[in-house]
Amino acid sequence: MEEDDNLPNTAAAAEASDSALQRKHAAMIERLSNSHQSRLARKPNSESNSTFISTSSFLSRFSESKNSIESTLSRIRQTPDPHSNPTLKSELDNVSISIADLEKLVAENSFSLPSYEVRTCLKTITDLKQLVEQVMCEVIPRKKFSFKNKSTKKITTQNDIISEVPNVESKDSVLRVLDSPGFRGKENEVLVKEFGRGNDEEIREFVLSDLKGCDVRLMGNVRALFVHKLIDCKVYVGPVFGSVLIEEVTNCVFVMASHQIRIHQAKRCDFYLRVRSRPIIEDSDGVRFAPYCLKYDGIEKDLEEANLGEETGNWSNVDDFKWLRAVQSPNWSILPENERVGTVDISNREPKI
Repeated sequence: MEEDDNLPNTAAAAEASDSALQRKHAAMIERLSNSHQSRLARKPNSESNSTFISTSSFLSRFSESKNSIESTLSRIRQTPDPHSNPTLKSELDNVSISIADLEKLVAENSFSLPSYEVRTCLKTITDLKQLVEQVMCEVIPRKKFSFKNKSTKKITTQNDIISEVPNVESKDSVLRVLDSPGFRGKENEVLVKEFGRGNDEEIREFVLSDLKGCDVRLMGNVRALFVHKLIDCKVYVGPVFGSVLIEEVTNCVFVMASHQIRIHQAKRCDFYLRVRSRPIIEDSDGVRFAPYCLKYDGIEKDLEEANLGEETGNWSNVDDFKWLRAVQSPNWSILPENERVGTVDISNREPKI
């Protein structure tokens, strides 16, 4: 009977406990909301911040673009006699531009999106790029190629770019290197390229692949940059409108500015970055980060045109996607100031540091 008498008291206690938890939960939500609003209030009312949109609006826009890209690729695949259709290459180029724009949208809004949504969107973009490559292989005949001997040490400029190097790609690589121009298969050379200087047509994507002991200097703006299998290289890059993807690099120095930078399998490399979103590393160790320090004639204009004129500080906000603990990842660190290079001027053949 005593147990029955205690039942009302137990129920009342449980109800009081639930009420207390609800009040705590409501207070927590209010604190988070106030904190978020405070962050927004502290942000300058600039053009760059006007690109941020709500999570629901972003996901709706992202899904709409994704579905449009998939629909276009499906239609291209169903084209009768695709090898004789001269417009398919142009259509696939437009799809690649749409994917780059989608990647830029993620980069511009990554600060205000949940980490899970950012990772999901980046995975979707990677899948779309692989799908484009698959469709391209199906509908566009591959050019025949032959291997040639490596050249002796020399300075290579944009007039010497890779007409003789086969377009080959690692099966496990997600980098798009099939038909893009770039520098491949070089060793102990100075490789120079100027984008948008009136001496060639617009290059949307550029590739650096299988380089060893090279100095690479890319000036002007390019839409996307893919870096694959570099050893003991120094890479100096002007503004990239979209994204930079880096894979399998060892003992290298990178100086680059971009809206988004993803780094896979990097070992003992230093990165001097200006980036609109948080840099992402995966399967990497011994990588260090510092602020962007590049200089060449006209770089200020190039940075403004790429919407990278202002330092965001994101170079030090690195996400290690393979490190899920709350403590600092041991795979990356801030490069000590006394070990950093000064301003690197690549206006001339020899960089001035």
